Amino acid sequence: MQEAIAEALRAEFSDLAGVREWTQLVVRLGLAILLGAAIGWEREQKGSTAGLRTHMLVSFGCALFVLVPLQAGMPIVDLSRVIQGIVAGIGFLGIGTIVKTGNETGVRGLTTAAGIWTTAAIGVTVGLGREATAIVATVAVIAILSLLLRIEKRVGTDGGAPGGDPQPAAGSAANEESKQEKVESAGRAGT
Repeated sequence: MQEAIAEALRAEFSDLAGVREWTQLVVRLGLAILLGAAIGWEREQKGSTAGLRTHMLVSFGCALFVLVPLQAGMPIVDLSRVIQGIVAGIGFLGIGTIVKTGNETGVRGLTTAAGIWTTAAIGVTVGLGREATAIVATVAVIAILSLLLRIEKRVGTDGGAPGGDPQPAAGSAANEESKQEKVESAGRAGT
């Protein structure tokens, strides 16, 4: 009986049979956590609702969703369905960070949602074993989130409207169209 139990336990933990499998698991999941942490740290420093832990868990979870089927021998063609599910599912997490503010054009959280979505993509990339690509992508994300914000602030184009949507310049055709849309919308609401 003890031999049967021992054999059953060995079979249950046989997915990591050798040093190669253990190394692959530790490197990929560890890197997914680190890259998610790098993005999450940047977001947390900016006061984003989704910070360090959220981005770490998103990256880690996505890497795990991809890594386990690969270890189980799932063909890449079938793995594409797993990735499709991640891409669609992560959108629901991101949508929870988007808030419509009181004014007609005010939306907050779009950058946070996009950051979560991109962090998921980086996690999938690591899970697929494309670590160098994931590192380059993480550097690009951090540059977009931090360096471009500094440039926008310096130039004075930090998105203009609450939520980061740029406002058309006063007197421009786009501004006049925006005003006209508001008038038409108010007219429809009053009828």
